[in-house]
Amino acid sequence: MKQYGGCPVGFEKVSINGGFWAEKQKLMEDITIDALYKRFEETGRFEALKGEWREGKPNKPHIFWESDIAKWIEGVAYKLQKSRDKELEKKIDYLVDLMEAYQSEDGYLNIYFTVVEPEARFTRCTDHELYCAGHLIEAAIAYDKATGKDKFLKIMKRYADLIDKVFRIEHSAAFDTPGHEEIELALYKLYMHTGENRYLQLAMYFIDTRGTSKRDKTYDFASLEYMQSHLPVREQFTAEGHCVRALYLYSGMADLALHNKDESLYNACDKLFDNITQKRMYITGGLGSTYRGEAFTYDYDLPELTAYAETCASIALALFARRMWLISPNGKYADAAELAIYNTALSGVSLTGDSFFYENPLYADPKKKAFNDSRPRGLMQHLPILERAKVFDCSCCPPNILRFIESIGDFAYSSSGDTVFAHCYMDSKAEIPLEHQIVNIEQHTQYPYDGKIVFSVKDGCGFSFALHIPEWARSFDIKVNDSECQFTLKDGYAYIDRLLGTGDMIELNLDMQIETVEANPEVRDICGRAALKRGPIVFCADGADNCFNLRDVRIRRDTRWQIYEKEIANTRMIGISGPAEVRRRIDGLYSAAPIERQEVTLNLIPYHAWANRGVNEMNVWFLLKD
Repeated sequence: MKQYGGCPVGFEKVSINGGFWAEKQKLMEDITIDALYKRFEETGRFEALKGEWREGKPNKPHIFWESDIAKWIEGVAYKLQKSRDKELEKKIDYLVDLMEAYQSEDGYLNIYFTVVEPEARFTRCTDHELYCAGHLIEAAIAYDKATGKDKFLKIMKRYADLIDKVFRIEHSAAFDTPGHEEIELALYKLYMHTGENRYLQLAMYFIDTRGTSKRDKTYDFASLEYMQSHLPVREQFTAEGHCVRALYLYSGMADLALHNKDESLYNACDKLFDNITQKRMYITGGLGSTYRGEAFTYDYDLPELTAYAETCASIALALFARRMWLISPNGKYADAAELAIYNTALSGVSLTGDSFFYENPLYADPKKKAFNDSRPRGLMQHLPILERAKVFDCSCCPPNILRFIESIGDFAYSSSGDTVFAHCYMDSKAEIPLEHQIVNIEQHTQYPYDGKIVFSVKDGCGFSFALHIPEWARSFDIKVNDSECQFTLKDGYAYIDRLLGTGDMIELNLDMQIETVEANPEVRDICGRAALKRGPIVFCADGADNCFNLRDVRIRRDTRWQIYEKEIANTRMIGISGPAEVRRRIDGLYSAAPIERQEVTLNLIPYHAWANRGVNEMNVWFLLKD
């Protein structure tokens, strides 16, 4: 059911009250905002905006530094939309003043190409030039919405106008489309925020021109597939190249498909979505099988130990899915968003909020990592780090997590006509604009650890309600005012067969069974293995809880797993435990005789909570014994 009339309900209209996401937002606001600011200050990112770097000085600006700063500003701005903070605003205003001071007369704004390679601006397709511009635009919009201060927005409009002139009107740049997509999303936001049509036209130009230009060149290490320029976008049906670039492109395509009611663009997006989620996605919602190009590879290639699964890619998948359910309310989009949100995206930040993962593997071997790290650089294999870092040279993921969690309310609801759609469940209050009224709904739940979700209609009259029923829910029930109600199940949503209004209470109960999940046999790295999942949460074994070889663990499909409460780094969560078996150690290297097995208790925690107690082995996929 393609409706093309879906309307987002932004996080500014969804107030997180308590539960899981309130804890995460508090962590961001109490710890992460300041931690990132200090790291960016220490590494010279803010100092670079003064434009004073010269050859021979330390802290040479990077081509992507402004995007790191922009995402931090955007995340803070989302916090400021809830509650103003003079000290935080002062920090942002200072950064904006620096950007205003070094902005070129023609509107150009990129510190690397201003002080390091001024002759190279708009010459290299593969670089982050327009990517940085996109993130700066999004940050400026967010700050304008939060504070009413429009200086930053005016700066970015000048830059956007220059980009429009150089690329769409004059064609005077050395290439035609951004090598690192992101600006497409930002331009659409800028159009929606200002109503100025040229920004929509530029977004459409970048989308429609991709894959058709003979001027879009790449470096030796890349290819046209690497930056999704190998085919026109409407002819791309398999996800190729750099994962984050790809998902940002697909998100921009979905924005335009919705706005223009473009069925060919939607169909391309839908096929790409299915290719990703059915053939190229880790069970955790992670994307990217290889560090070479941070990229997709081929169908069913999903190695565990070397999984790239960049945090930003999972965030981008959720952004893409959200746009798709606005076009067509299909549960597969919400299912994928949930998987990414509760697993790989959250794994990207520590439970203490001050350290981060860039990559998110599905198996961690400390011995192999320690040996690898001791080798000369030329002999080292690329392996993900096993302890989260305070900052990275390319720190795209840490501030992305900040802005993502601060805007998590984006994923709760959408509307179409006089229908409210509930997609991802979170304890909240929401003000939902419909075609003929504004509906106020309170939602109370301990989701994702509990499958009971209660909605109370505080204000509204005669509207319809559709509830996402996740694919993992083997059974569910819905009550209205404590009575069983009739509903129509379609494409993963339960449409309640009556109109709702003030005073009505809707209760959804989702059966959260612990599932033993196998992969398609074509995923050769994990043949004969199974993972454990409850609701949207994927579980893993952390060596801190298990003193045996996690790769040797055998589990049975019929095991009766027990749920228990656990606390790690002052964070409450649930774990699961149950009997499993491992082989006993032997003296020799090999044995022709069967090796004796012993029973052990296997303890598992949510995947997003691993690596918060030092360096340990970690495993998601276990040998399956039927």
